[in-house]
Amino acid sequence: MKEVFQVDPVTQLRRFAYLISPNESSFETAEEVPDYLVEAVPYFVITILLEAIIIGIRDKKWLRINDAISSTSAGLLMTMIKGLFRGLEVFAYSWVYENCRIVELPWNSAWTWFLCMVTFDCGYYWFHRAAHEVNILWSAHQVHHSSEEYNLSTALRQSIYQHYTSWVFYLPMALAIPLPVMLVHGQFNLLYQFWIHTEIVTSLGPLEYILNTPSHHRVHHGRNPYCIDKNYAGTFIIWDRMFGTFQAEEEKVVYGLTHPINSWNPVWIQVCHLHHIMKTVWTTSGFKNKLSVIFNGPGWMPGTPRLGNPEDIPKVSAPVDVYNPSMSIPTQLYVLLHYLVNHVLFQLFMDNHQQMDYLTSLVCIIYIIYAFTCIGSICDNKWFVPLIEIPRCLLLLWLDMVFLTEGSDHELASISPSIRNGVHAGSIVYWLLSMTFSKKKLKEA
Repeated sequence: MKEVFQVDPVTQLRRFAYLISPNESSFETAEEVPDYLVEAVPYFVITILLEAIIIGIRDKKWLRINDAISSTSAGLLMTMIKGLFRGLEVFAYSWVYENCRIVELPWNSAWTWFLCMVTFDCGYYWFHRAAHEVNILWSAHQVHHSSEEYNLSTALRQSIYQHYTSWVFYLPMALAIPLPVMLVHGQFNLLYQFWIHTEIVTSLGPLEYILNTPSHHRVHHGRNPYCIDKNYAGTFIIWDRMFGTFQAEEEKVVYGLTHPINSWNPVWIQVCHLHHIMKTVWTTSGFKNKLSVIFNGPGWMPGTPRLGNPEDIPKVSAPVDVYNPSMSIPTQLYVLLHYLVNHVLFQLFMDNHQQMDYLTSLVCIIYIIYAFTCIGSICDNKWFVPLIEIPRCLLLLWLDMVFLTEGSDHELASISPSIRNGVHAGSIVYWLLSMTFSKKKLKEA
């Protein structure tokens, strides 16, 4: 496995704040561009935990395991899929740059760097706005808004297929800006947006007029009527002020979707709105109306404006009840343990997938999705959890015995085999006992 901390904390904090100079982030080829997002993962974890401790002590509101795991699982799945299939955006951008560029700006110029910073952010604004105003694009972006919490873990809740539509909005940059410069700013733009997903920071004073801040972004994540379709900015809030979509924070924001998903299943969270669109298209009469369901706003219905009727938005005010099925302390510890185990397996896969053949990679991807689905189902208190979790633990036990043998170079092999096998076997016993007690309760009832 790669070293956990690849950059010093000060440099990483500067990356989060976009306080990076052109000299230290300019590259001649795309292959030289670092994977800043992967390098930031340890700092994601540390800052999420620090924020949770601060809010827990200050407000007596502790981080919900189910919501945090749901958000970080979505981020891991997005990273996995994007890392394996990122060729489309690179190919398209490179083709436009090589065949259609109007001017060739130098890759090592500070002017090129700052121009890309601004133009990428403008492209992000229009992509982000389209993702809210075009239903088929919203089907991907709604994943990010599906959490009813607002903290740093929420920033990691990302769609696995939004990436395959967003790249189109950055193609105009290819008329002048080299690919490596665009790839750098694409990552810095996302890193900047990580830290603004917090309630700890209230206001940044005069910077609120120029930058996207936690206050502005809280509004964007709100489902209060005054928050809907506002503050699309990535780094600079000036785009919202220029194009009429700015809204200052007023009453307490209620987070999440206007119609909550009420599920921790990572697959369902990714595809639920796409399922809703298909169902609505099927039941809507008229070819024009069917197209409107797909390409108008998420709230559109026949006879309403393109973005839907604002009066149809449910009125909410804080506090509200959130989706939070009860879990016993042992179950929460179980979920946390197996999330960490599968996080390590995910990291092993990401570090080694380039040396794997296609079939092996596919099997690993299916297992990781399966594992996070099991964890989500446990958080949802689904009745069928033992039926899917016991086979998964048996599979892990078998894989451990086959691959993590003495002499294996995997880091997991450094853990005592009795501990590893005890975790897997103990997990199987846990669910067998759970099934037994459930049957007894049903008989007594």
